[in-house]
Amino acid sequence: MLPENKNRNLQFDKENLKEIYLAGGCFWGVDAYIERVIGVYSTQSGYANGFEDKPITYEELCKGHTGFAETVKVLYDETKISFEQLLIQFFEIIDPTILNRQAGDIGTQYRTGIYYLDDYHKEIAENFIKDQQKNYKSSIVTEVLPLKNYYPAEEYHQNYLEKNPNGYCHISFG
Repeated sequence: MLPENKNRNLQFDKENLKEIYLAGGCFWGVDAYIERVIGVYSTQSGYANGFEDKPITYEELCKGHTGFAETVKVLYDETKISFEQLLIQFFEIIDPTILNRQAGDIGTQYRTGIYYLDDYHKEIAENFIKDQQKNYKSSIVTEVLPLKNYYPAEEYHQNYLEKNPNGYCHISFG
């Protein structure tokens, strides 16, 4: 069972919203978890940083030849949560030292990544990774790259764990 989303009771000023894209394995759990981080206005599951500039289907993604990663588009209010605090929450649910895998999900589509639109997010993400490296024996392999492309996933993937409470998830909400 998913915890309550307390963001639904918050007032957001859309002028304070920032946009970032986080890839952390299967997007169902990343979406549900990040959406509940206080200060997150909205999330959307999708596919990012693939080889082609055209939408793909989940079936195409699963073949492993598109270069896309399952990614969550995040709009957050920087007056309620800093980008660094958001990254701390993100690192709670991923293993940033494993390449192309999270839990039982294996393939390039399950790689971890932080995809940014501006130098502000790039600088903070790069510094965050450098700082976090001291907490790991293995090298952090989470990508920090500009967003090349992004396409929303099919509707049945949006808020998947709310629609399917017993659905698969590699993330613990406890």
